[in-house]
Amino acid sequence: MSPDKIREFDWWEGEEVLQGVKLTSTPARHFSGRGFTRNKTLWSSFVLEVGGYKLFIGGDSGFDDSFKEIGDKYGPFDLAMLECGQYDVQWPYIHMMPEETVKAALNLQTKVFMPVHWGKFTLANHPWRDPIEQAVKFARAYGAAITAPKIGEPVILNEKMPFEEWWSGK
Repeated sequence: MSPDKIREFDWWEGEEVLQGVKLTSTPARHFSGRGFTRNKTLWSSFVLEVGGYKLFIGGDSGFDDSFKEIGDKYGPFDLAMLECGQYDVQWPYIHMMPEETVKAALNLQTKVFMPVHWGKFTLANHPWRDPIEQAVKFARAYGAAITAPKIGEPVILNEKMPFEEWWSGK
């Protein structure tokens, strides 16, 4: 890739990367790097503004006050894609527990959140369905709107936010 096509952002920096498309780097809490070299770069989440919509792309992150700060600064969001899976109480700084994912959605002031990072492969000791089942349970308890499309199913902002408990096999 040509170096002039690469944009590096610190947290809270962003720009219009294409006409009508603004991308802003926001904090996330994780480690960076693999092996013996770690924490030499930032782990980021992103705010994507396009077509009059605001999306939050969370990536991997532990829960902290950043979600409230991002929500206060850039919210409300039309959709927040938030990591919800591969968690363990031993890893609180890199992945959220499902209840924390719902709290992050509320702190971001999102209209709807989509749990991601839960149905691909197993890194943690929880059952495969546990992340989505727990996220749905806490979303209902806290009154948070959730969408959980089937793999490949389209999500159309403000129009089609699919939710069917397809993972349950019912």
